Amino acid sequence: MPDLPADQTPLYHHPLPELEAWLRQLGAVQRPSDPCLWDLHRPEWSARIELEVEDLRVSWHADGQACVRQFPYGLSRADAEAAILAGP
Repeated sequence: MPDLPADQTPLYHHPLPELEAWLRQLGAVQRPSDPCLWDLHRPEWSARIELEVEDLRVSWHADGQACVRQFPYGLSRADAEAAILAGP
């Protein structure tokens, strides 16, 4: 598994294998049908994470509700992680 840069490093400074390693560390699972889509499940919610061209898109689902946010790759990995794990 690749070593990740410091957690304050913007996402755009992470090569793709490092972004994928980070998502795996969070517990996300890559979809075999589309390598840009990742699923993350927590007891309170589930999320779909999309590695898009311009940003990271997260769609949370909880209690029959959906919440979608887009995070620019200029965001630090620590901030992106905190936002994702905070849930909807």
